[in-house]
Amino acid sequence: MRDTFTDTSAMERKGNCLPYKGALLVVFLGHMITALEVPLDLPQPPTITQQSLKDYIIDPRENIVIHCEAKGKPHPSFSWTRNGTHFDIDKDSKVIMKPNSGTLVIDISGEKAEVYEGVYQCTARNEHGTAVSNNIVIRQSRSPLWSKERIEPILVQEGMPLVLLCRPPAGLPPPIIFWMDNNFQRLPQSSRVSQALNGDLYFSNVLPEDTRNDYICYARFPHTQTIQQKQPISVRVLSMDSINETMAALLNDTDFFSDTPATERRPTILVPSVPSSTKMVLRGEVLELECIAEGLPTPEVFWSKESGDLPSGRTTFRSFQKTLRITGVTEADAGDYRCTARNHLGSVHHIVTVTVKAAPYWISAPRNLILAPKENGVLICRASGNPKPVITWYMNGIPIENAPKDPSRKVEDDSIIFSDIQTGSSAVYQCNASNEYGYLLANAFVNVLAEPPRLLTPPNKVYQVIRNSPALLDCAAFGSPTPNITWFKDSQTSILDGDPYVLHENGTLEIHVAQSMNSGKYTCVAMNSLGKKENHVYLEVKEPTRILKQPEYQVVQRNGMAMFECKVKHDPTLVPTMTWLKDSGELPDDERFVVDSESLTIKDVTERDEGTYTCVMNTTLDQDSASAVLTVIEQPDPPTDLELTEEQARSIQLTWIPGDEHNSPIEKFLIQYEDALHQPSVWHNLTEVPGTKTYAHLKLSPYVHYSFRVRAVNSVGYSQPSYPSRQYKTDPAAPDENPSKVEGFGTEHNNLVISWMPLTGLQSNGPGLQYKVIWRQQDVDKDWTSVTVANVSKFVVSGTPTFVPYEVKVQAVNDYGSAPEPEAVIGYSGEDLPMVAPDSVQVLVQNSTLAEVHWEPVPPATVRGRLKGYKVYYWKEKSLNKQNHHEEQQVLTFSGNKTHGMLPGLHPYSLYTANVRVFNGKGEGPPSSNQQFETPEGVPGPPAFLKITNPNLDSLTLEWGPPLDRNGRLTGYTLKYQPINNTNELGPIEVVALPANETNFTLLNLKYSTRYKFYFNANTIKGSGPIITEEAVTIMDEVLLHPPAVDVGKGYTEPPHPISPLTQSLGPPFHKVRPVGPAFGNVSSSVRENGAVISWDYWGPDKNVYIEYIVENSKEDWKKEFVNGSQTYQIKGLKPGTSYKVRVVAKDQSDETVHSTEELLITVPAMASRQVDIATQGWFIGLMCAIALLILVLLIVCFIKRNKGGKYPVKEKEDAHADPEIQPMKEDDGTFGEYSDTEDHKPLQGSRTPSNGTVKKDDSDDSLVDYGEGGDGQFNEDGSFIGQYSGKKEKDTANEGNESSEAPSPVNAMNSFV
Repeated sequence: MRDTFTDTSAMERKGNCLPYKGALLVVFLGHMITALEVPLDLPQPPTITQQSLKDYIIDPRENIVIHCEAKGKPHPSFSWTRNGTHFDIDKDSKVIMKPNSGTLVIDISGEKAEVYEGVYQCTARNEHGTAVSNNIVIRQSRSPLWSKERIEPILVQEGMPLVLLCRPPAGLPPPIIFWMDNNFQRLPQSSRVSQALNGDLYFSNVLPEDTRNDYICYARFPHTQTIQQKQPISVRVLSMDSINETMAALLNDTDFFSDTPATERRPTILVPSVPSSTKMVLRGEVLELECIAEGLPTPEVFWSKESGDLPSGRTTFRSFQKTLRITGVTEADAGDYRCTARNHLGSVHHIVTVTVKAAPYWISAPRNLILAPKENGVLICRASGNPKPVITWYMNGIPIENAPKDPSRKVEDDSIIFSDIQTGSSAVYQCNASNEYGYLLANAFVNVLAEPPRLLTPPNKVYQVIRNSPALLDCAAFGSPTPNITWFKDSQTSILDGDPYVLHENGTLEIHVAQSMNSGKYTCVAMNSLGKKENHVYLEVKEPTRILKQPEYQVVQRNGMAMFECKVKHDPTLVPTMTWLKDSGELPDDERFVVDSESLTIKDVTERDEGTYTCVMNTTLDQDSASAVLTVIEQPDPPTDLELTEEQARSIQLTWIPGDEHNSPIEKFLIQYEDALHQPSVWHNLTEVPGTKTYAHLKLSPYVHYSFRVRAVNSVGYSQPSYPSRQYKTDPAAPDENPSKVEGFGTEHNNLVISWMPLTGLQSNGPGLQYKVIWRQQDVDKDWTSVTVANVSKFVVSGTPTFVPYEVKVQAVNDYGSAPEPEAVIGYSGEDLPMVAPDSVQVLVQNSTLAEVHWEPVPPATVRGRLKGYKVYYWKEKSLNKQNHHEEQQVLTFSGNKTHGMLPGLHPYSLYTANVRVFNGKGEGPPSSNQQFETPEGVPGPPAFLKITNPNLDSLTLEWGPPLDRNGRLTGYTLKYQPINNTNELGPIEVVALPANETNFTLLNLKYSTRYKFYFNANTIKGSGPIITEEAVTIMDEVLLHPPAVDVGKGYTEPPHPISPLTQSLGPPFHKVRPVGPAFGNVSSSVRENGAVISWDYWGPDKNVYIEYIVENSKEDWKKEFVNGSQTYQIKGLKPGTSYKVRVVAKDQSDETVHSTEELLITVPAMASRQVDIATQGWFIGLMCAIALLILVLLIVCFIKRNKGGKYPVKEKEDAHADPEIQPMKEDDGTFGEYSDTEDHKPLQGSRTPSNGTVKKDDSDDSLVDYGEGGDGQFNEDGSFIGQYSGKKEKDTANEGNESSEAPSPVNAMNSFV
């Protein structure tokens, strides 16, 4: 008989056992336990190799595939039963069976999947037997819809419990339940609000914020990936005032309920709803116990097991401790589980009795038997379960009592015994172990074969091993009866069995420690009564690779040479490969490193060459390595001859002889000690002495087993340690000191945690170290309470009042006494959340952006902790101009017992809501009632934009947008403008008042071909808002071109102070400090021909501010320029006609961006011709005509005076009068004056109008700095601008050198219209 799963049955049958000596290496276990199966070319009954799961849930959208694969010789045929009767596949065109397989494929397209539900079983049979599969239950997955129902709105009093029922439809498999809102966002859950295992949503107590009309229960059916939705549930949480008002309106009563809110109450268990319950779970499954409680405040839930601890590693808590989950349940998990719900008013508990049952599980499943005729064998089927499973035997799928009788077979409970089996008795036996919770089915065949031996190991295989290592020679064989394996070596006739050989039951020959003499030819012979077969393999035992001369530790001075030798011995038939490593990595790629066959040389050594150098010698079978350390600069040798003298209880003297200094004087000696009692093999620093001394007087501690060693130190470093001194033991004593860092604090509202820094073993002074923890409530308790603990660093005192002072002490104690009496420290028990909200909250509005909040402090007794301060929550509900949604709430914290605080940075003309909360170390208390207040009107923001359109000879049209931040009711707009002459001088200011409902205005009676600067702002009753500016030019002569509109972004600026006396206070002052809000503000930009000026306000703490810019739609990286403390920066070198994205960023010390402005889009104007195009001027055309007429007259006169023709230098004359289109205009001819590239073409500083007459602006305005007189603009303390327009041309060299980055002159800009 032979077992195909293990190789033990044959030996048991023969009654002998092969010797087995020594432990086997894990790496070779596969050689010794590999099972052999019956070769498929031999007759054998069927074996099921693949089958579908017992419980098979199908998707109705896909074909049904029921797997059934089997092997056998001859190949088995397949049939199926459905619901216990034969399933005729040929009669159903929708069902096909795969060729040479029992797998069914059912096409359910056009059919209802329910038709094919049922219990299926596959049968595989051939002439030697029949194997059957498990019962495969086919069920269709279902995701039914929720039944229609009308859900009434739920009204619930604040503080009361609430349960929202889900009751999902029963699906297959069961759905996954979750609660969401209308926006498909999961509803937040907590210890107060949580979902039960059945999907219901439980509220331990409701709060006003639980009011909503979109509590929606969703059911996701995982098999079909569909989601069903329940009708939304509306919940309204009412305070008592709201309930009284509602009921009074309905019942004509004035007082229906009490005005008092829901009072605090002890916990009550909601789930389970009975005092005790039971739960049954199957072995190996997951146990889930649920405990949901209500109460006010929200109770905490705790779990414990009555008869022991919860199983570690398999226990988890879910749903905020309300669900206990134990995986891989065993019988030991049965028992009573206690759930305790507790708040500060009391506790309640529930007992769940858990019983563990078990579906059948294998102890020993039956295994295939291969028997020769007249052999004996046993099939064993052992299973366990609760209740104990019933064992039923089948033969070829038929109950064994109904099977043909076989005198060689005897059934005894869980075994079938075969005696003197005969040919033709091959069959497949099925063992069914079942109880009420399930079943197990196993197929095991009995194959009666008469087969001579065959060897499965390839012939002439060569095994190579290293000497002194194990060798395993395989001899896999098959035959029936089971072949007997014997081994022979070379030409020997004796069987190899016994030391040093071990023959394993599967035929493998092992040599535990192979030697050279074991090399040679080995013959494996497999023999049974029907014949024998032999195979030859070869073993080659190689010599190990060994490093004979290892590299040595090198101490080399700088610029010296280090050489590491590595001489190796290896087997001559193996090819070695030597590799050098430095610190486990490759050698540096440096010509100073020279590798020879047996050495490594390092020339001109530097400090970087220090490290560990390893020589590695590899062969195909083994390797060897050796390492050495290279130290570049020498260190002193270790001291020697350590002696201990003057021995005392607490002191001793140590002396030594210094080692060689290696030309570096010893600076000091370090004395180290080892405590062999408490920390063996760990050396600690004890003291240091100067290098001139060779002794040290050492102070010792009790109860220590001292050993000392000494290290010398010079400028290079420490020497190697000296050899240890002899051991010196000190006697135990009482502790000298108490634990340090004693503290008392609370982690819960009803406990006090006393913690300390434990003593070290050296400080313990003796065995039996413990800590006496002592405490009492300050000014309340007269007597101290104490407890003695060991091996801990804290102790928790439970059941304490909330936040009361305690005196605590911790004293060290050992077997020899106590430490001195410790001093008491004051600690406080745990805090709890404050109970009440601040009262009498009032908001006093100071101005349009500032309000002051006042409140009454809460009583100290209600703080229930250390008062940290008060928090004011406030948010903008809406603007009084327009109904926009409220902004995100802000919080200001006021530390200490403050009773008022300021709310800065408010938006003018807005409605705000605020409340106040007290907070302690535990957290915040309840909020006060909301207080609403309105901010008064303020000055408006800048107009949204200003555009100059329709330039004519004497008029310009202005278009604008109202301010984005009106901050009140607009009363109108103010437009101021003034001309700018050719020398950049400003003319008188004209002022125009415009109504609030206008968005455009045409200025008439302007001078032709003149540049104007415009200042525009909005007004409310509180004053004028920030000014935005723009420049434009009226066209000259009859040319009436219409350039594109000039789109000007927002910006904060003021007009410069002109010479005219009408220039005082053109706008509100700048405000550089903002108490709250973003770090950047007031970002503006102005463009030049090849650059841009960016200005901004910045209130952040980080000083690393950069300008970043990139070409629009470019994939390149952002360019970055550092801003050195300024808030205005000029970007130079930009390409004309190109659009750029620009932003200002602030970075922290790690170069991470912490603040950033929004991106500005600026366009650099294209270059325009700097010369006046006079070719179209009337005077120029007349002059040219006159010159032509004069030349014609001269030619006629010359022709008359001369008889023969001559050539006049017309070309030279024309060259002398160069193209008038490039001639500059003269000042003395009454025109605009001459402009040169060096000075006269300098533009008006601060102008943003490019040469083509267009201005690109995002949300910025002119920088007033650009209008200064040779320096940065300055601001007075009130924020007003200091400086004025220059009344004359500026001639400094710096400006001349930067003209390429400035805008063109007014004349050039005018030319762009021509």
